[in-house]
Parts: sequence; structure tokens; C-alpha cells
Amino acid sequence: MRDQLEDALKNQDLGYGQAQHINQVELPKRFYKDVDVARVEGGYAVTLDGKQTRTPGRKLPVMVPALSIAQAMAGEWAAQEKHIDPTTMPMVRLINSAVESGEENVPAFRAEIGKFAGNDLLLYRVDTPQELVADQELHWDGALVTLARHFDVAFQPTIGIIHQPQPVPTLTKLDTALEGQGLLSLTALVSVTGITGSGLLAIALLHELLTADQVWTAAHVDEDHQIRLWGEDEEAMERRAKRRVEFDTAVAVVEALRA
Repeated sequence: MRDQLEDALKNQDLGYGQAQHINQVELPKRFYKDVDVARVEGGYAVTLDGKQTRTPGRKLPVMVPALSIAQAMAGEWAAQEKHIDPTTMPMVRLINSAVESGEENVPAFRAEIGKFAGNDLLLYRVDTPQELVADQELHWDGALVTLARHFDVAFQPTIGIIHQPQPVPTLTKLDTALEGQGLLSLTALVSVTGITGSGLLAIALLHELLTADQVWTAAHVDEDHQIRLWGEDEEAMERRAKRRVEFDTAVAVVEALRA
């Protein structure tokens, strides 16, 4: 299952479908003039010169159930100039990744999010320095309490990195919290999980227990502490900005499908 999660995230990062490596020097030329959104059976599709888009790897037709997702994809296609640069198309990449992963990976994606939640970022704490201890308590304790109350579960946080098993009833209820989520939603939640390192934050986001900004802040408590100590590194901040774009894209999918 871990390999499937990594494959899904790799497809999304590469941005142009499954098992296709992009040479940034030789981007494909824009081959279309008109971009539109069309109503199709089961949802909406982006059309390029009247033809429904397909994934680049397996050439599968791309259809989404929410108009806002299709509009976001269309905007990315329309924004391409002389060449098509997948790195500027996060929504297209995410949806292509989902379509190419296929419905058969729904159980694996759901299980992987639950696996992260059982060994979660929020559950492993430091005992020093005191400033970081306080930050973790501020942002992580509140999230755990909110989740515990909402799902009637108990968590067992620990200090250090030695594995601390979580109660089986807790893991069962967290898995149940993902019931009914389809391929697109789970792909987006897998993305959130991978970016934040937390299945619990992904579940909290899905159930509107935390806002996107609260999730992002909680996921970066350790990193923000290092920034306060040593200052900002330009390359690291660029990587973080790119992760935020991917995060916001996944959040948009989760919210659109929840609606």
C-alpha cells in the first residue's frame, strides 16, 4: 500500500500522467485554441477544441463530478501559452493521477490514510526545547481533542520516536470516518496526508473539524520552529510555497466533493 501511495504522489508531482517523465526543456507545444467545460454523462469534462481531455499515460477520458473542479482544470489549460507546462497545472495533475490510479486503488488509499493516522505526526512529541514543546501542545493537542470528541475515540501520544500503538477501537472508528469517499476524494486526501505527514489532519479536514489554514499550521510546527531559530532558506521556502499550492488544490477537491 505504501508503494501505491508513493506512486500516486509521484504521478501528481510529475504532473502529466502515470509513468510519464517530463523533460522540462522539451515541453509539448500547445496544440489547441479553445478551452471549455462541457456537461457529460456523470459530471463535467474539459474540452480542448471540442474534444474531451484524456490522461497522457493511459489515455483515459477525464470526467469530474463537480463543476468547480472542471472549471479549475479548464483555467489551467487556458493559461498555457506556447507550451504546456504540467508544473503549472496542479488540478489537472491531481485529477489525472486519480483517473490513472483507477477505482481498484480506493481500498488501498483509504487504508494508507488510516495507517498514517495510527502512527501520526501529532502523536509523537519532543521533550525539549520548551518553545517547541509549547508549540506542539498548542496546535496538536487541540486537534487531537477535537478529533477525540467528534469520533468518541482516545489517543495515546508519546514522547520520542519509538512506536506507540493506538487503541484498536480508535483505528476502527478513524477508518469508518473515510467510508463513502470515492476515488477523487481519497486521492486528494492522500495528497493532503503526504504533504502534511498526518492522516489525522486529513480526516479532520474532511469532516470540517479544522480549517485548511489550521491543518497547514499544525503540519509545519516543527519547520516553523526551525525557521524562527535559523531564519528562512530561500530554496526551502520555494519548496514550501509549491507544497502549499498542491495542498490548496487537494483541499479544493475535498471541499468541492463534500458540497
